[in-house]
Amino acid sequence: MALFANHNSVYVALHISLIHYLFSFFDFTSPVAGIGASVGSASGLIPSYDVLYYTGVRAYFSEEWEKAAELLEKSMTTREALFRTRRQCHEECLPAGHDRLPKLDTEKGNVWDLWAVDWVQRRAECVRFCLGRAVTPAGQLPVSADIEYEFSTRNPYNFLQLGKVQKAASAAHTFFVANPSHLEMRNNIEKYRRMEGVTEDAFQDREMETEKHWALYDSALTSEASSDWTHAVEKWRECVNETLRQTDECRAQCEVASQRLPESRGEDGMDGVFEKAAALSLSLLSCHQACVTQVATRPGRISAQEDLLPTQLEHLHIAQFKAGDLGGAVRSLRSLLLFYPSDKDSLSNLELYTETLGGDTEAHGTKPSQEIARYVSRSLQEKKLLYFGMENLNFNFTDPDLWTPEKVVPELLRDTWRAEKEVLNEKMKEGEKEVEMDDSGFYAGGPVPQVGVTISMDDNSLNGTNRVMLDGVLDQKECDTVLRLATAAASAGDGYRGRRSPHTPHEKFEGLTVLRAVKLAQDGMVNQSDAKLLHEMGERVRTLLHSYFRSPSGLHFSDTHLVCRSAITGDQEGRLDLSHPVHVDNCLLEPETRQCWREPPAFTHRDLSAVLYLNDDFDGGELFFTDRDAKTVTARVKPTCGRLVGFSSGPVNPHGVTAVTAGCRCALALWFTKEKQHRDMEREEAETLWAADGQSVTKGGEVREEGREGTAAPARSGRSGSQSSRSRGRGRVTGGKDEL
Repeated sequence: MALFANHNSVYVALHISLIHYLFSFFDFTSPVAGIGASVGSASGLIPSYDVLYYTGVRAYFSEEWEKAAELLEKSMTTREALFRTRRQCHEECLPAGHDRLPKLDTEKGNVWDLWAVDWVQRRAECVRFCLGRAVTPAGQLPVSADIEYEFSTRNPYNFLQLGKVQKAASAAHTFFVANPSHLEMRNNIEKYRRMEGVTEDAFQDREMETEKHWALYDSALTSEASSDWTHAVEKWRECVNETLRQTDECRAQCEVASQRLPESRGEDGMDGVFEKAAALSLSLLSCHQACVTQVATRPGRISAQEDLLPTQLEHLHIAQFKAGDLGGAVRSLRSLLLFYPSDKDSLSNLELYTETLGGDTEAHGTKPSQEIARYVSRSLQEKKLLYFGMENLNFNFTDPDLWTPEKVVPELLRDTWRAEKEVLNEKMKEGEKEVEMDDSGFYAGGPVPQVGVTISMDDNSLNGTNRVMLDGVLDQKECDTVLRLATAAASAGDGYRGRRSPHTPHEKFEGLTVLRAVKLAQDGMVNQSDAKLLHEMGERVRTLLHSYFRSPSGLHFSDTHLVCRSAITGDQEGRLDLSHPVHVDNCLLEPETRQCWREPPAFTHRDLSAVLYLNDDFDGGELFFTDRDAKTVTARVKPTCGRLVGFSSGPVNPHGVTAVTAGCRCALALWFTKEKQHRDMEREEAETLWAADGQSVTKGGEVREEGREGTAAPARSGRSGSQSSRSRGRGRVTGGKDEL
């Protein structure tokens, strides 16, 4: 579609283009009869869900629990019914007034606009009649942005922890999926897991159906990891189709829901009818484009996965090739080339596939997918209209796609567009550098304030940044004492939500926290001195690392966990897995793109990590560091009694643990934070219990730099430090959140 040169006719031209655009993809062959007959229900018209929600919340705070639960549940089912009805009305009203469209192409003179108005009125009458058959007048009114925010963040489930514990646990889990940094809900879920009558089935996401494409995405990645290419093809194909369906669903809600004019184009503004019509139309198209971001954002994430659909197509064509479906691989690859027609890797792959097929791809029906071709064509036409609105109508639009071709962007906007792309490319290049800067605020090389402790390896010998290995932190007697404590008190699955084998089925994991050790000591089940030593070891580690890494601020315990991992006898032959996969402790590592997303469910508040080893009488179990590709090993550490490894928790230090193939490996894992609000409250509770018994222990307050006040950073309200990337690699997202 050509852009318009005559600015005097810009509004008329834009109006015509929008009408042609809106109907260039519609199928007008279905009959109009029966509109509205399929929506609604025998129980009556759909009411206003925001009123139900308000009333339910009011009942909750009045402690009318049964009434609150009923109204809150009804508000969610009513909202779903309303959205479903809107979508049905949208689909059933597509043909309304289509007989007027040819007039827009053939009518001369000054009456073409009357035909356009006639079409608009017929479409409006159809939608109004359809909705009126199923929805109350109040239910058709737009709800406030605050109410939409409540539902988009799943807040109704926050109130639904009522009644039977099984249902309460399900509500808590569903809320937590979208709010993984909600500490109170995390604690609630742990309490539910310990309650009698609560099974694992309760912890299912009730909103999973609306996010089905992510479940398919993860399932496809899992199949790839196990080289099950046939299953991977099936799941990637389903994932692509579901992503397209979710996008269409989102776009339908844009078209049938009330669209508000931008603030500068309100009813009291100075614009005329055409200006307001253009502004409303552009607002609609902008909503369509925003669906790309909405569908590409996982629950609980703030940032979207860039290039979600092209990424899926890339995975699909590779899986099809490896599964032997060359025709399907070519078709998927040609679909991918609609997004990136000059991508060298894709063109090279196409040449390989074509040669493998004997050069005759047409005989195998290898044209691009019609659905993808329609998606790209529709999106490009939307972008042309939106960029025209940016250039000439002062409309604000943020393009959600990296694949947008430069020719779509008007000449006057290209410099800004290129600059933004260049910034993005520079960020991506920085992520690929072999030598990386660590922004943690730690600076290795400080003194070691404990007699007998030696620096065995530093940054140079460990081939990294802010890494250290210290020996002599514990003597053999102390190691034996803590090993005896672990044998007596460690519980299978402790610290792993009861999972005995959280990382590999070939090993059993047992753990013990300081608080549990204190309680067992109070009950006389373990020695008081052994529990105190476990606590004191953590203080010793913090003092050493705070000094060595020259922390400029307070350093608080974030978590302390004594963990033993034992090889399961008779289940070690042919093992190729790791005891703990490669991960980063405070962000989600994406090896193929070399990005690390500092956002939930990673423990983003962790700043410094440490592991203090207790024994070496086992096989395997070595700690190793890698490059961001999670493959290139940069350093290895063999455990032994009293050996301490410390490192900054960020993306410069991906690490993992090799398989424990014989014996039992025990170590104390510790994490520290500079943010006081994320300190380990369990540790402080243990210290309080000791104080109540008149026991003397070193308090777990913050370690401060000499002569400097320790300060805590402001509380975070969302994700920080994340990066956008093209994310077209075949890497799996992994997160470091368990023990070393």
